[in-house]
Amino acid sequence: MPAPQRSNRAYRIVARIVRPVLFAIMRRDWRGMEHLPASGGFIAAANHMTNLDPLTFAHYLYDHGFAPKILAKASLFKVPVLGPVLRATGQIPVFRNTSQAGQSLDEAVQALRDGECVAVFPEGTLTRDPDLWPMVAKTGIARLALMTRVPVIPIAQWGPQKILGRYSKVFKPFPRKTVSIVAGPPVVLDDLYDRPLDTATLREATERVMAAITAILEDLRGEPAPTVRFDPRRAPASGEGLGEGDGPRDGDGPTKSATA
Repeated sequence: MPAPQRSNRAYRIVARIVRPVLFAIMRRDWRGMEHLPASGGFIAAANHMTNLDPLTFAHYLYDHGFAPKILAKASLFKVPVLGPVLRATGQIPVFRNTSQAGQSLDEAVQALRDGECVAVFPEGTLTRDPDLWPMVAKTGIARLALMTRVPVIPIAQWGPQKILGRYSKVFKPFPRKTVSIVAGPPVVLDDLYDRPLDTATLREATERVMAAITAILEDLRGEPAPTVRFDPRRAPASGEGLGEGDGPRDGDGPTKSATA
């Protein structure tokens, strides 16, 4: 398989190491590739259930001709080995709650205008929903989409959590698990382009993206999602995994982490 045209040497080296491992531990059920744009920049938006998601998400995009630039929390760029890999492959650090908070948005906007694929987990961290349905997302993806007016492709994943559970450090690669990844048609946002980028507009655009991802995931799982989306801001203080300050806030950056 030829490497994506926009992949650099470091990206291709990492892919040659990681892809065989992923092939060995999972069966692929990949669909909806026809919805990925043939040219121009676009946002790929997916649900987030486990720390393995970024690799399976990137694998899907890479094998269909795109070297995604993933928005990842800035602290990961300081991790030995991982940090240099993220920098060398052109990933975008997200600086939250700092004076550099707008830098990630600026870099993502420029990448999209340069025709790149920018990969985003709109929830910003692993879903807190008890049954792994997409939860209320941050509004950064809406700001990015409405500023650039590029297509937003909703993508749903189901299966990575069977290899690496949410919050787990124990891999279960064998027997091989099926990982399903399906892309849908672009989310309709053009009617929002000329509206002010206020809270109402950002929330509406964000929910449209999450609704599209959830609809694909419902088909994958063969069951309906909850009628009310899980909101970590309204979860009990003792709720699972809520001690990291991850509750969504209006105006947050595009995502806290693509590898949360």
